[in-house]
Amino acid sequence: MKNPSQYLVLSALALLISGCKPDPYPKHPNYEIEKPKVRYTPDRKNLEKMVKQLQGSPYVWAEEGPDKFDCSGFTYYLYGSMGIEIPRVAREQAKVGKRISPKELQYGDLIFFSTDRRHPRKITHVGMYLGDGWFTHASTVKKEVIYSNLYTSPYYKKRLRVCRRYLPEERVPLNTNEAPWKQSAQTAPAPQTTQGDKKRAVVIKAPMKQIEQKHAEGNFYVQVGSFSGAPASSLLYKIKRNGFEYKIIRFPKGKEMINKLLIGPYRTHKEAEEARAKVRKEIRKDAFIAEIR
Repeated sequence: MKNPSQYLVLSALALLISGCKPDPYPKHPNYEIEKPKVRYTPDRKNLEKMVKQLQGSPYVWAEEGPDKFDCSGFTYYLYGSMGIEIPRVAREQAKVGKRISPKELQYGDLIFFSTDRRHPRKITHVGMYLGDGWFTHASTVKKEVIYSNLYTSPYYKKRLRVCRRYLPEERVPLNTNEAPWKQSAQTAPAPQTTQGDKKRAVVIKAPMKQIEQKHAEGNFYVQVGSFSGAPASSLLYKIKRNGFEYKIIRFPKGKEMINKLLIGPYRTHKEAEEARAKVRKEIRKDAFIAEIR
């Protein structure tokens, strides 16, 4: 049986550990809006600097910085620090700025979500878009500022409602090669040998509207080829004749559009391997596996 002094030590330790992070939902939130000090000029480089500095900051309801945030407080702080005034709460932020479509998203645009099942049109969450599907936001689930991806998260992709732009036109291009969200979303190189094909798939980051699927049918495909124009009707007929379903995804490349012809989808890499064996035998010898994210 533990003596009273041991209980005191354990209680003190528990308080110390729980005190490392603030309560995400304090009983008495500070509803007074603290306007951030203007420290930067409004451009992408300064946004990138703040994004890197603030990753991991704790989520706290009704806070807008400088060291803890709720979701709209985070975006309010980012833009306010550059002298761009936007409303404090997400539903009001979603009403101002230039409205854009998801395919027009650029670094710094704000993306708004509806996370309330009872009110699917009500804006309840906001994040800032970074590129390649990635965005940063103060997460109510992780209780901190994190990175998430629209392409790989069915939850956020399904709940995206509005996209807005506030940042002026940028003259200096962003150096995305060093961005942390890019490091975690590297594209795998195209396989060169049959042995390499079995181990990994080429990852295709498709435009958001083209990767949304009505059912969870899978993300693995067999890529038959890439074409500057539409694939030949004889090739499409051949694919159908061999019992396959195909999908064509368009990608911009310079001033032209490239059409990727994909067979699938398949739930697992193994299923895609089995399909690829038949595709190589009956349709195209250099077909390979591609994973759409």
